[in-house]
Order: sequence, then structure tokens, then C-alpha cells
Amino acid sequence: MKIDASQLWEDSLKSLSEAISSPNYDTWLKGTIGLSFQKSSLIVGTRSEFVNEWLERRLKPLILKTIAEISGESLDIVFKTIPQENENKLEAVALKPVDTTNIHAKNSARSLEKEKREHELKKEKMPLHKNYTFERFVVGAANRLAFAASQSVSAQPGNEFNPLFLYGGPGLGKTHLLHAIGHAATTKGLNIAYLSAEQFTNQLISSIQKRTQNKFRNIYRKTDILLIDDVQFIAGKEQTQEEFFHTFNELYEAGKQIVISSDKNPSQINHLEERLRTRFEWGMIADLQVPDVETRTAILQEKAKEHQIHLDNNILYKIAHMCINNVRELEGSLTRLVAVSKLTGEDISEQLVESTLRHLQKTTLFSPPSIDLIIDVICEYYNLKNIDLFSTNREKRFAYPRQIAMYLLREIGNISLVQIGRSLGNRDHSTIHHGWRKMDKGMSIDKEIGRDISNLKELIERKRNIA
Repeated sequence: MKIDASQLWEDSLKSLSEAISSPNYDTWLKGTIGLSFQKSSLIVGTRSEFVNEWLERRLKPLILKTIAEISGESLDIVFKTIPQENENKLEAVALKPVDTTNIHAKNSARSLEKEKREHELKKEKMPLHKNYTFERFVVGAANRLAFAASQSVSAQPGNEFNPLFLYGGPGLGKTHLLHAIGHAATTKGLNIAYLSAEQFTNQLISSIQKRTQNKFRNIYRKTDILLIDDVQFIAGKEQTQEEFFHTFNELYEAGKQIVISSDKNPSQINHLEERLRTRFEWGMIADLQVPDVETRTAILQEKAKEHQIHLDNNILYKIAHMCINNVRELEGSLTRLVAVSKLTGEDISEQLVESTLRHLQKTTLFSPPSIDLIIDVICEYYNLKNIDLFSTNREKRFAYPRQIAMYLLREIGNISLVQIGRSLGNRDHSTIHHGWRKMDKGMSIDKEIGRDISNLKELIERKRNIA
């Protein structure tokens, strides 16, 4: 090979910088080095395996074409991770004699810098809430399975339920259980990491920009229990899903525990890679539903103790009847009542509950919700576009919401089968009847269908009230 490997790669980078966007170039190609030739391959040094994988999957065809144009030869390319301290002027470093007098000082400085970077990453992990323990979690029929599974993984992490996937609507206790698992694990001296999927994404982006991907991985791939909240946030984010996939695999193969929360069952998370979806389904999936009135009353009793106030059961029961959506609404309503009582000097009574929480009471509406409103709420709930409901695509993530729409348009919209068919892409009324009946029967035998329909009815009514 007549041309120098370093010069060939430098010339190729100049050409590539004009062919791709500046952010992509800065993230994936900037700082890479042409190392040598091995047979008919150009060896290029990069900063991490993550960069190698991305270049291999996304840019390799363009890179090969560019190299061929510049060198006049058909060459292959091999990406090789190089030590971070040697990423600049590798050849010079290899030829330069070692400075033995300063080696200990250099190693010490590198060690301190490594500790500093890892400490910065660790600081970004979200702390555990002191009140979110198993002892403070009120168990009822709607969350008993999720609670039992969470206790099990905290007692024997990485054993029976791995991963543990918790899902349900907002304010139903998913985050509480994640924190409770974390508290139980730390008392055993286990290394835990708790963070949201959004935070995982932001830290990944930051590590790529700062070229500290290895430090990032050491934090989350060397933990005993990884707790990820709101994993649906990574849907559609290819780089984050790629990194999380490898993090998941490494932890799972090492027998470490993974606990994930989401607002939906894995099968219902749109734009989630199939390889991640299947891994989420490997272990235990447990849902948390809206607690019944008895459980809501018990939750209020616990919260009243925290506020160090005593409330009659009839008052607690009345609050529980008015707050029907989630635990967060319960807590907020009680806090508001306590604040109003202190400010006005009025005791908490049924009358004060009614006047203070009047905004939660259902208003009677004489006209049914519109077709557009029902469809908009369903699309928002399942993260779909209207055109997805109108399409002929029979994939479950489209067909299931479409049949839910058929049911709700018939039941709460009081719309004829023919009109529903026209509204959903000119479908035959027999198709609408089939979908409506399927969901009607499914409600009694499938908890997920029942929960989704219940949640959607609440959302539709709430949006109608706002409108």
C-alpha cells in the first residue's frame, strides 16, 4: 500500500465532513484516527465500541465509497477501540520513550480524573425518596401482584423475575415500588442505580459529546440492580435503544436484576424495537390499576398520619369517592384540604370537602362526546396518528386501538354502526359490529381491555369538561 493510513483517513474525513451533517460528524467521526493497513483493510481508531457499532451499521457504505474514490483501490475498513489516553498521535506515543520518573504522578492524575468523572455521573443518578418504602405502600386488589413481585426481586435479585416490568397509568405507585426495591437492596449492601429513561438518554448524549461512554457504561453495567422509570421515553430514540439493549444484555447475562416501569404494557409501546420488546417480556409483567374505594380510603388514612391529623372515616370515604383517578390526586386533595383548614381555621368536615374539591365532581353533560374528541383521545392515549386508525393495517398496535374506538364510539358516542364505519376509513358496518362485540366481551375476561376502556372513558370525560 503506497499511501499512508493516517493520511488516507484524514483525506477521507475531509470528504465525509461535507457529505454528512455537522452534528453527526462531530459525534461519530471527529477525533478518529487512521492507524494502519492489515491486508486489504484500513484500521481506524475510535473512542468506544458504541461508536464502532454505530459507524458499522450507519456509515460504513459511505465510508467505503469515499475511501475507494480517494485511494483508487477497493478497501475494507475495520473500526478498533483505542485507549482514551492514547487517542491523539498514537504513532508518536508508541515511538516516544516512557518517562519513568513521572509515571506514578501521571497514573495518579489519571486515577483522580477517572474518579472525578465517575463521581459526576453518579451524582446525576436520581436519589431514592425516603418515604417510598414497602412499609408505606398501601396494598389492594389493584396493585397486589406488582407489590408481591417487587418484594420478591428485592429479596432475591436476578433470580425469579428478571426483568420485572411494572406498568400502569400515572400516579398509581410504579415509582414508589421502584424506590422501595432500591431501599431494600441498599440495606443489603447492594449497588443500585435508579434513574428515569429520559435521564438515561440525556446522560448518554452527554457522554458521547464528552467522549466518556466507557465511564457511563461502568456506572450502569456494573450495578447489582438497575431501576429504570418511564421506559416508554426511549421509544423512537434509536441510539438510546441501542445502548439500553447492550446494557440490558450485559446485566441479564451477569445475573443482575433489572426493574422497569412504563405507562403501557411492552406490547403497546409504539416505536419500540422488537428485540427490546421481547426482552421486556422475558420475566414478569405486572400492572397497577386504579385502586378501589376501600384502598383509596386506606391510602388517605396513611397520608393523614403523615400530616399528623385525625379524620373521621366518613370524611375519608367522601374524599375517596370524589378522587377516582389515581393516588397522586388523592394525596394532592388531602394536602389541599389541610392547607385550606389551616388558612381558614375551619375544621375538615364533609362540607369543607365538598367546597374545596368541587372541581373533582362530575358534571352532568346531556350531549355525548363528539366523534373527533373520542378519536383524538384514543390516538393520544396510544400515541397514534388519526390516519393509523383509518388505515387497513392489521398489526395489533393499530388493530387493537381501532377496535377500542369502535366500542367507545358506539357506547359513549351513541353513534350508529354505519356512521362509525364511515368515520374509521369507510369500513363496513359488519366489521364495526365485530370489533364492538369483541371489546364488549373482552372487558369481562381481559383486565387490560377493561383498564384501557376505563382509562379512556375518564380521559374523554375530562377533556369534554375542559372543552
